[in-house]
Amino acid sequence: MNFFRKLLFPLAVLYGFVTSVRNFLYDKGILKSYSFDLPVIAVGNLSVGGTGKTPQIEYLIRLLSDRYKVATLSRGYKRKSKGFVLADAGADAAVLGDEPFQFHQKFPNIQVAVDANRVNGITQLLSQNEKPDVILLDDAFQHRKVKAGFYIMLTAYGDLYCDDLILPAGNLRESRTGVKRADVIIVTKCPPQLTLIQQNEIRSRLQLKQHQQLFFTFIAYEESVSSEEKSMPVKEIATVDKILLAGIAKPDSFFAYLQAAQDATMTFPDHHDFTQLDIEKIKEKAKNKIIITTEKDYVRLKGKLRKEQLFCLPIKTSFLSHQEDFDKSILDYVGTSTGNR
Repeated sequence: MNFFRKLLFPLAVLYGFVTSVRNFLYDKGILKSYSFDLPVIAVGNLSVGGTGKTPQIEYLIRLLSDRYKVATLSRGYKRKSKGFVLADAGADAAVLGDEPFQFHQKFPNIQVAVDANRVNGITQLLSQNEKPDVILLDDAFQHRKVKAGFYIMLTAYGDLYCDDLILPAGNLRESRTGVKRADVIIVTKCPPQLTLIQQNEIRSRLQLKQHQQLFFTFIAYEESVSSEEKSMPVKEIATVDKILLAGIAKPDSFFAYLQAAQDATMTFPDHHDFTQLDIEKIKEKAKNKIIITTEKDYVRLKGKLRKEQLFCLPIKTSFLSHQEDFDKSILDYVGTSTGNR
């Protein structure tokens, strides 16, 4: 597969040229960017999928929501609605998309909105009676029409942007030089035992600017899986015959954390829209076994499988070190910013 992708390198050169021209036009103000009079934090990446944006947004929600009125704004990938939607009691994954609906369920005290047009989305949020104090833009690193005040760029430990090529030869959405827009770069999905020497080697390879901060995080799994009705410690289900199901970009670590020798797995594409045929196949394979899935898949499968059978494994972003420095950077920006211009 990699060999055939390398054959597409001429197309990658063309795609890279187009994205570079676009960025140049925004950088020079020829294409207009819009800014707003409140703190706006954009979280994204240079590559397509699998860097851990959702747990990073959730980390920011936990950090900020006790102090400020927080809103998240996402595109709402694969949702069945159109335009601007602000989550309410009747919202579901079909209306919002799986990740925004996950935010809505886990953090009922924040505003969760979706709109492919981020400028319109922010404008609509600011027209609400309850205006947010800070907006978190999900997967918006390339959305240049909005000029965020603070940019967080993620890159996965096993797939660093400095080793990648532009689409379609690689997975980069734009040239590696796009990292210059980032205030913070986070290497995600690191091994928890990553040494300081190894971190410094990565730092050297990334060649960041002097003002840019670099952090390293890993995925921390909860010690229990949860259904609508109960929770069970992971250590107690280790020997239970079960089905592990994932429709995420890179499910290997999820499977590795839970899988015992007797466990079967089912894999679906990222953001998969489970059809009735899919549900029947899952039921046939699972029979009376419990099914454990990711949080993102859980919100799309909830109500389609028996609630006493379906469980999910929550995750969190954890910092290898210097978490206090990251928190301070975010809190300082939000606390002192009256806008992002």
